[in-house]
Amino acid sequence: MTPPLEDRLTALLALRGLQPLGAFAPTDDDDLSGIKSVVMIAPAPDFWTQFTASHEWQGGLPDPMDRWSQRVIGRLALELDAKAYFPFTGPPYRPFYSWAQRAGQSYASPVTLLISAAMGLDTSFRGALGLRETVDFGSRVTPCETCEAPCKTACPADALTTEGYDVPKCKAYLDHHPDSPCRTQGCAVRRACPAGPGQPVEQALYHLDQFRS
Repeated sequence: MTPPLEDRLTALLALRGLQPLGAFAPTDDDDLSGIKSVVMIAPAPDFWTQFTASHEWQGGLPDPMDRWSQRVIGRLALELDAKAYFPFTGPPYRPFYSWAQRAGQSYASPVTLLISAAMGLDTSFRGALGLRETVDFGSRVTPCETCEAPCKTACPADALTTEGYDVPKCKAYLDHHPDSPCRTQGCAVRRACPAGPGQPVEQALYHLDQFRS
């Protein structure tokens, strides 16, 4: 008996250090002709281990994570007769923030960053798959409903608050405070979130370096 496509896709992604984080049915406004479901693809807890073993990471060339994502998710799309989408290719750039919320497992947190039960405030996406079949990964309640929201007051620079994200202020703080826990452990706001397993420090610092560059 052939397993449901949801189970097959979950297993295929797990082999690659990835996981599905919901799916949605596109409308005509999305301009995704022939696509019945868009599956959001996020890093799994073992993503960093798998990624750093790749030739993209070890080759020393620019943008290793984006190139890894294009190779891995692109090949999976070919295998499934699907279409691969990425948050970093464009224009036009795909609206991954709104796509994630439509997929039913990610939500806007009190500090605007996306949050999910699976990943907490480390929620991010390496890509998405447009399938010619209908799939349903269900929805999950936002972990913010039962949380005291330590994220609201965790930013030492007051750059990431309920008022939004002041990116220049964040970057200025990081530049002038090299010994800050944000620089040595990763974003304090993301680390304050009790949901999700949390990223390895090395992964958090890699993203921080990319943000600062």
